[in-house]
Amino acid sequence: MTTATQGAAVRATDLVKVYGSGEMQVRALDGVSVAFGTGHYTAIMGPSGSGKSTLMHCLAGLDTITAGEVYVGEAGLHKMSDKQLTRLRRDRVGFIFQQFNLVPTLTALENITLPLDIAGRKPDKEWLSMVVKTVGLADRLKHRPTELSGGQQQRVACARALAARPDVIFADEPTGNLDSRSGAEVLGFLRRSVHEFGQTIVMVTHDPAAASYADRVVFLADGRIVDDMPNPTPDRVLDRMKSLDTIALGA
Repeated sequence: MTTATQGAAVRATDLVKVYGSGEMQVRALDGVSVAFGTGHYTAIMGPSGSGKSTLMHCLAGLDTITAGEVYVGEAGLHKMSDKQLTRLRRDRVGFIFQQFNLVPTLTALENITLPLDIAGRKPDKEWLSMVVKTVGLADRLKHRPTELSGGQQQRVACARALAARPDVIFADEPTGNLDSRSGAEVLGFLRRSVHEFGQTIVMVTHDPAAASYADRVVFLADGRIVDDMPNPTPDRVLDRMKSLDTIALGA
């Protein structure tokens, strides 16, 4: 499957990822070509073992690729050294994980600005203030993670990802550890960051309701893209996932 790459924040061409060798070899990604437009919110879905998390890790430079090409903007990750990849992830990519990954000894504000501090960059105070206000954390900035609810901790993680104004944010099951109300708040914030700030977000999820917040859903099965759904709704996403699960069970 080929997707137009013009204006893409992230793109992959003929991406292959193989784990193991010989009889133990697993082809996790099998010739994936896809592009994620700047200022768009895309969800990646698929049955267990479909390759969705592997795809995100390869796009983000968290895992090496076996063959093909991956670009963030015009920067080719497949051409980079480990040091160059580290710099790209630090300066141009944001991450939101299911486990929050906050530093327990730091306050919410210190966690938000930590990537900038590590990079030796000063935060844009006006932008930081806007991000903090948008995620509703203005009265929680001096609190440590243990003093925050799960939803508040994930909003800190979202603000941390946004603070450096990355080219793209990769979110891996960002609502997996949250109740439905807290999850909806985080997903609503992510959507606003796209529509109001022009942020690019690529999110892996198993939840049709979460995927419906995106502008588009890309479906994987057996390491290949099998569908691309614009303007998703929970019911349409659920129906497509059921059909993929049925195929997977029958394989």
